[in-house]
Amino acid sequence: MTETMTVVQVQRIYIKATPERVWEAITTPEWSRRYGFSGAVEYELRAGGRFVGYTNEGARAMGAPNVAIDGEVLEADPPRRLVQTWRVLMDPSMAAEAPSRVTWELEERPGGMTRLTVTHELPEDSAVAVMMAGGMEDMGAGGGWSWILSGLKTVLETGQPMEGPSEP
Repeated sequence: MTETMTVVQVQRIYIKATPERVWEAITTPEWSRRYGFSGAVEYELRAGGRFVGYTNEGARAMGAPNVAIDGEVLEADPPRRLVQTWRVLMDPSMAAEAPSRVTWELEERPGGMTRLTVTHELPEDSAVAVMMAGGMEDMGAGGGWSWILSGLKTVLETGQPMEGPSEP
């Protein structure tokens, strides 16, 4: 029996917004369209619920499938903790990988801030791990979690989307 090694990527940011507002931005399509890769998300916020992350119109116009990411909600404790599986469907080799696990932890901090920690557990040899670490940014695949979370912080704090190479 061989043991699969796991890579754990941890991102932590501080956002000038309440945990409730950050939770809403993570879990609703109205917000998710405004940061990251500008795609809508759908969550069934209960254990066993479905998660779907859609591509944006620009990506679909270039031939991307309608669904970019899917998964299952393993745990939902609004607005403190969300645990889900994560499977990238945009690339056949990534879609063939076993789903990874993403944990979102939100903690209220003084001064109206939220500390958001995202922990992504992936197989060591995973192409998704490379992408989410930002290793495919120069190939037009965006800057991974850093890109997504920077966009989330920017839109929550300024009301405006972050501009950059992955904007449609």
